[in-house]
Amino acid sequence: MARRVPPAAAALPASPLGPPQLGNAPGSRVSAGPAPAPPRSRVRVTLVGTTTALRLALTPLVAALALAGQDIAAAVTFAVAAGTDYLDGVLARRWHVTTTTGSFLDTTADKVLVAGVLITLTSIGQASPWAVMIIVCRELIVMGLRGSVAVQGRVIRASQLGRTKAAAQFLAILLLLLRVDTPVGPTGVAEWVLWLAALLTVTSAGNYLYRWAGVTLREPKPAALE
Repeated sequence: MARRVPPAAAALPASPLGPPQLGNAPGSRVSAGPAPAPPRSRVRVTLVGTTTALRLALTPLVAALALAGQDIAAAVTFAVAAGTDYLDGVLARRWHVTTTTGSFLDTTADKVLVAGVLITLTSIGQASPWAVMIIVCRELIVMGLRGSVAVQGRVIRASQLGRTKAAAQFLAILLLLLRVDTPVGPTGVAEWVLWLAALLTVTSAGNYLYRWAGVTLREPKPAALE
């Protein structure tokens, strides 16, 4: 008597690649799911944090060199400090180690560097007190607003206008440290660039306030705003 093949076995076709896998069969309800994200490297996280800390550590050094009249050394040290801002951003995005705390500390370090050096330049008569007051007050206000959303787990990332503002501030400080006073109309080149940075600072503040209001007043749940 011939042995009958069970229907379940007959319905399952043979595969030259071997027996079917549960997670890969078409129509299967069992799914392997996405691959888990690779764990963050502690060394990478530490390196990104170190670049931010370096920016804070170099701020008083730039101020001391400027007060001592070491213009070239102050400018070179400031350029290194400003370069760490670009470096830690690139590393954080490439290594996927961006965090809410890291983002907040990164922008805070930028503001400390800019405000500290500008106040020093004002004290030695190298920068307009009014332009510096506008820039420093704006940075303090935005830092407070950023902190108010950071404690809720939210992040308002820098816009392109904010990045342009930061670049203008860095350029103005470099020119002031190097005493580039070539006259253009009523004032020098460095002073013109400083006032341009102040204008961009005010404009970007309005843009930031608009996005801050959108995050805190209109969104019902925490979210990061690009």
